[in-house]
Amino acid sequence: MKKLNLPAFPFKIKEVNGKPYIFDNFRKKYVVLTPEEWVRQHFAIYMVVDLNYPKNLISMEHSLTVNNLSKRGDIVAFNRKGQAVFLIECKAPSVKIDQKTFDQIATYNMQLNVPLLAVTNGLDHYCCRVDSENKSYTFLENIPVFDSL
Repeated sequence: MKKLNLPAFPFKIKEVNGKPYIFDNFRKKYVVLTPEEWVRQHFAIYMVVDLNYPKNLISMEHSLTVNNLSKRGDIVAFNRKGQAVFLIECKAPSVKIDQKTFDQIATYNMQLNVPLLAVTNGLDHYCCRVDSENKSYTFLENIPVFDSL
């Protein structure tokens, strides 16, 4: 897998029937290791190890319903009150982050209405604070640490 612009982590990887699997420390099971999953796993561990997000307050592939369609938010972080506060959309490193990516996460946020959004392909990361009252957003220089939420 491609080296990412995220800290390295000693993931457990195994092969089953010629397919690579990675152990997901959040879902507590092995999942197929795709390039997008590689990014999702790295970003989630980065949130826990480097940004102090409690592991038990992170949901991987969080189920959403948008316009009567089942969708999944790649990573959703919750505050200590159980409210969703941060939605992260992960793409494979080969996928360029563009307006379509931002439109996708904005659509997902119509249900969650979280104050923080991030998109990443493991190489480039963009994070913004959403002001739902004024229907605006502000890009942040860094991904916020948990205690600053």
